[in-house]
Amino acid sequence: MLLQSSGTDALLIGGSLHSMFQITGVTNSNLLFLSGQKTASKPSDYCGKLLRYKPHGFSASVITKALLGLLVFGVVWAVTGPACLPGQNLFGLVILFLSAVCGGKLISVVRLPRTPPVPALLGMLLAGVVLRNVPYVTDAVYIDQNWSAALRNVSLAVILTRAGLGLNAAALRRLKAVCVRVAVGPCLTEACTVSVVAHFLLELPWIWSFMLGFVLAAVSPAVVVPSMLLLQSEGFGVQKGVPTLLMAAGSFDDILAITGFTTSLGSTWMNVVKGVLEVLAGVLAGGVMGLLLHFLPSEDQSDVVLRRCGLLLGLSVFSVFGSLAAGLGGAGGLCTLVLAFIAGLSWAEQKAPVAAVVGRFWDIFQPLLFGLIGAEINISSLSAYTVGLGVSTLCVGLLVRVLVTFCMVLFAGFNMKEKIFISLAWMPKATVQAAIGSTALDMARSAGDEQLQIYGLDVLTVAVLAILITAPIGALIANVKTSQHLYLIRPIALVYSSSVCFNTTSDISEKSDSKLG
Repeated sequence: MLLQSSGTDALLIGGSLHSMFQITGVTNSNLLFLSGQKTASKPSDYCGKLLRYKPHGFSASVITKALLGLLVFGVVWAVTGPACLPGQNLFGLVILFLSAVCGGKLISVVRLPRTPPVPALLGMLLAGVVLRNVPYVTDAVYIDQNWSAALRNVSLAVILTRAGLGLNAAALRRLKAVCVRVAVGPCLTEACTVSVVAHFLLELPWIWSFMLGFVLAAVSPAVVVPSMLLLQSEGFGVQKGVPTLLMAAGSFDDILAITGFTTSLGSTWMNVVKGVLEVLAGVLAGGVMGLLLHFLPSEDQSDVVLRRCGLLLGLSVFSVFGSLAAGLGGAGGLCTLVLAFIAGLSWAEQKAPVAAVVGRFWDIFQPLLFGLIGAEINISSLSAYTVGLGVSTLCVGLLVRVLVTFCMVLFAGFNMKEKIFISLAWMPKATVQAAIGSTALDMARSAGDEQLQIYGLDVLTVAVLAILITAPIGALIANVKTSQHLYLIRPIALVYSSSVCFNTTSDISEKSDSKLG
């Protein structure tokens, strides 16, 4: 039975005590008051108070990433022990990775009014430079050269895989002749121009001048490809195939430059034949492995996306390292590009989730790649005299390269803004220069000739300057798509997605043309 009194107080009779309180509206505090007991705070009250101080927004992001960084270091230390202490290789790699990530985040925040955002790779590059050149820090952050080279090659395989998946078959078929011109013309003319200028300005012998010329002539896919993929994902230049043109031509440009460099080192005819073999081997091996991924894994298997990603990335990394083991280093990058391109064609619409997973891998390897490239730059080895003349040599070569690139894309269906963009975006240098810039110096040291060592140091100095100057500038140029000063690639697709990637109509094109004037 229930006896209800006035308003809020109640007395309960019978066995249904709890349910009767709910019916009459009597609260726990009322009951405690009636019974004469003191109220006590429950644990849930304290939890509620703590939740009010829960971090969120920017502060929560910083704390989370700091904890993740400490966790990465802690796990590596727990597994390896002394190998992860300061001065050891694993310690250096972990610190470099974390510093590059932080550098990329910090530099992305920096933005001047009416200017495009600064690319994250610049912060990653600077983080590596700082770790290499700050006293005492350099001694603690040691990175083994073999590990550095291996990780750079893995990173290169990942980014070239992304490039292959992002190639537009229709645009590539239409621009095949332009692709060859852009790959060959600027590379050879810049190499020859730098060779002549270096011979008279830096007083290098002709052989060493051509070594320097071909070191500087190679474009960096690590800088060009991410920028082009970003433009392509937002619909810029898709209809005319500008991103596809630059991504496809990059591998051929690098093979040509490396072939010219090795030709300067040794037998001319043997190295020319080797360069041709690298192209043929890369295309053939990439085609075979791409066809293999058309059949395996079959679509009826579980986790088909993960299996495709595993096979694709595994074959890409194997191609890069296998070509090095076979003595055909230039074939690896081209093989990876062809492999990913053919696999993407066979998967059609189903390649989007694979590309997304590969993109997540690039998020991990991008800080490693540019951090390691920055760590290759030793500022103490630069002399003021060589720096001044080296910058002059580099500027002359870049000017010729830009002009020749502009000429190579004439009569290819591009408008004036697109021609200027292609010319400027085709000059970044980083990956190849970091890989072969010191080769000439190593060769001179092995010969034991002091004069040759001076020449080798000059080549390395100008290669370092090329990385410091062109990599940030090239990345910035590719990001000016949002700037009011430079609409170099018109947004052909107003709304771009993977489902309508290359199916923009002529009506949309006409509307975008009229909006851009």
